[in-house]
Parts: sequence; C-alpha cells; structure tokens
Amino acid sequence: MHSHVYNRLPRSPWATWQTRLLLFSALLIYLFIGSSEALAHAVTAGDKGYIQEISGVNILPFMYLGAKHMITGYDHILFLFGVIFFLYRMKHIGIYVSLFALGHSTTMILGVYFNIGMNSYLIDAIIGLSVVYKALDNIGAFQRWFGFQPNTKIAVLIFGLFHGFGLSTKLLEYEMSPDGLLPNLLAFNVGVEIGQLLALAIILIGMSYWRRTLSFIRNAYTANVAMMSAGFILVGMQLTGYLMSS
Repeated sequence: MHSHVYNRLPRSPWATWQTRLLLFSALLIYLFIGSSEALAHAVTAGDKGYIQEISGVNILPFMYLGAKHMITGYDHILFLFGVIFFLYRMKHIGIYVSLFALGHSTTMILGVYFNIGMNSYLIDAIIGLSVVYKALDNIGAFQRWFGFQPNTKIAVLIFGLFHGFGLSTKLLEYEMSPDGLLPNLLAFNVGVEIGQLLALAIILIGMSYWRRTLSFIRNAYTANVAMMSAGFILVGMQLTGYLMSS
C-alpha cells in the first residue's frame, strides 16, 4: 500500500539526468511565473482590495475567490500531486484528499473567525516543507534513513492544518468585514474545495496517462526529487521574505 511505495522506485537514483533537468526546469518556470506574488500566499492585490471593500453576505464572490485561491496555489497543487502520486484506487485518493480538506478547512475557518494570526512567511515556509516531506515519503527516505515509516494519513491531516493557517493568516491581514463573516468564510471554503477537486481532476487525468507508460516507473524517483527541490525553493523564498521584512 501507500506506506511501502518506495519499493516500486528504481534503485539507481542518479540515472536519467536529462529528464531530471527538464522536470526541474519546468517546475522552476511554473514557480516563478508571476514573480511579483512569489513571496506571498495566493491571494492577489486585487482580491485584497475586493475583500476589504465588501460587507454583508456574498456567497458567490467568496466561492469564486476560494476556488481561484486553490487553482492558483502552487504550494497546494504540489502537495496534492505528491499525496496522490502513488495512490491508484479512488477510495484511497478520497481518504487522503478528505483528510487534507478537513485540516485545511478547520484552521482556515477557525483561524479567521477567532482571529488567530501567524507570521505569513513562516507558515508558508512550513507549507513548503510539507512538499519536501511528501517527496521524501514517496521515495522511501524515512524508511531507509531512520528505519520507520511515518503514518501518512496523520501527516497529511497535520500538514492540511498548516495549509489552512497559511490562508487564514493572509485573510486576517486583509481585514474581512465582520458583517456576514461566517457565511462568507464557509462560502470561501466551499470554493476552495471546488478548486481542489478541479485541480485534482486535472492531476489525475495527467497521471492516468503517465502511469500507462514505461517512463512512469523510470522517472518516478526523478519527479519526486524535482518536487522536493521545488519545496526547498519555496522554503527559501519564504525565509528570505521573512528576513527582508524583519
């Protein structure tokens, strides 16, 4: 099952350098598109102004903003990609994605509602580490290095909590109106889950085609190394932002 996926990976980690370079370059390009927002969580300046200006219950606009956040949130997408990388059955995919959604939704709603703030750069650095963790988990690093396999379900839930805090922290900075706050938060969360399902559908379609080819097993290790590198880049970006803002 999922906790033993490292056995499926090739034992020659330094093969196929050209493929690694291409994958890593593609991730770098993806991460730095729209670099003006590179050090921030995926809520744009235009959305910030809109959130600050409106008041009362606005279900559809907040659903749209939530879906937009998830679709454009490269940190969420990378983590989801890692979570489902070796999951083949829809039952298992549903369990892990639901755990992530539970964690994400809980801290996002409670964080904003009870005004629980954290430093946005530090929480986003932790989110970057979640990508690193998932890539290491996928290549079986914990089993090889420490002789044990962390509980993957608990890890996904815990990192889901941090992903939710990342968004709640940013929303708190935008000072949402208390008028209609809870309905708007719930609508935003529904939009996030819709966006997550759309992103997941795209990932699964791509993965289903890739898994049918021989290159999947050949390049699975490479893909996770590239994902881990992207996670470290995210961590570095956020820590740099934190030091620059101090």
